[in-house]
Amino acid sequence: MSGVCHAGAMKGVVPARWSLRGAMARFAIVAAACWIGAAAAQTAPTAAEWQAIQQVIAAQRAAIIAGEAEKAFSYAAPGIQQQFGDAANFLAMVDAAYAALESARYVEFLEGAVIDGIVVQPLRLIDADNTVRVALYTMEKQASGEWRISSCRIAPSTVRAA
Repeated sequence: MSGVCHAGAMKGVVPARWSLRGAMARFAIVAAACWIGAAAAQTAPTAAEWQAIQQVIAAQRAAIIAGEAEKAFSYAAPGIQQQFGDAANFLAMVDAAYAALESARYVEFLEGAVIDGIVVQPLRLIDADNTVRVALYTMEKQASGEWRISSCRIAPSTVRAA
C-alpha cells in the first residue's frame, strides 16, 4: 500500500483511529502544545512594565515595614490572597518567614528576567551585618494590566557587602 488516498476513495468511511477517545487525545496534545508555545513565546515586560513591577515590590515592602497589613496584602496575587485568606494571616507569615525583607539596611533591584514564561524580579537585600541575600519575586500580570506578586523566595548570596 502506498499510503496515498485518492479523492473520494475514503468517502463515507471513518477510520477506527478517529474514535472519540482518539480525537480527545489529539485535542489534548494540540492544546498542550499551544499552551507550551504560548508560554515560551511570552515576551519580556517593557521598560515601563519593569518599572511598574519594581514599584509594586517596593510598595509592598514599605507596607510590610510600616505594619500596614491590608496594603501589603493588596499587592499579592489572587492565588496568594486566597491561600492566606486575610491580611493579618498574610502579614504574620511575612513576619515569621521573611524577616530579611524588613531588616535590610539597603535594597537594590537587579535585572529582571522571564524564565519559562515566568516574570522574575530579583531584589538584593543587605543586612546590618553586611549579609547579602537575594529575594526572587515572581510576578503575575492581572487582566486589569496591574502587576501582582505571586511568590517570593529569599536565597543566600556568596557575596558579602563591604
